[in-house]
Amino acid sequence: MKNILIAGPSRSGKSTLAQKLHNELNYFVINIDKLAAIFQDAYPQLNIRLNWDREKTADNIAPFLGHFLGMFSSSGGRGLLPYSHGAVEDNHFVLEGGYFHFEKILPILKAYGIENLKDRFVLIGLTQNKKTADEFVGDFKKYDTEGDWTYHFNEDELKEIAEDNLSFGRFVSEYLLQYGFTVYDTSKERERVLNQIVEDVKVKLGSV
Repeated sequence: MKNILIAGPSRSGKSTLAQKLHNELNYFVINIDKLAAIFQDAYPQLNIRLNWDREKTADNIAPFLGHFLGMFSSSGGRGLLPYSHGAVEDNHFVLEGGYFHFEKILPILKAYGIENLKDRFVLIGLTQNKKTADEFVGDFKKYDTEGDWTYHFNEDELKEIAEDNLSFGRFVSEYLLQYGFTVYDTSKERERVLNQIVEDVKVKLGSV
């Protein structure tokens, strides 16, 4: 059984989709933002930091992601550990986030016998390229809670973040298509789109 990668810019629905897949398939969820936060606190010298320099964080966390994905995505979705004599059963996961640098991840995966991402993973990309900057700002104001890093930003700051999201979203769409991702736009009817993705993933996994 393949594991699942969900990639895309912030606010595109990655965490919500991952939770839906967990509920439907019982895959456990790994959030790259949380991994980055752990590295930030535990190993600050690695320069893996949240809401800092997106490209540098993606570069610096790539070796870890490459080895993690290689270790736990061997044939049949089983992970072989160097100190064990067999496979780790039932470790199927959804890895979601925006810090992927596949140019650095893929050479590491090849050392584990993984030549192409699509051979071992269901690849899902999410974007919101059909939104305007003003619509992004409206969403920030409507849905942000104190746990969101944008919660205390003013209107001008939110507008700048929104414009960055739009630019990054367009780049992400083209980038992910190069690596075999199926890219969905969640700008409109988000809940319907996410539910459709769950059904599409089930088909790809042979669950229906």
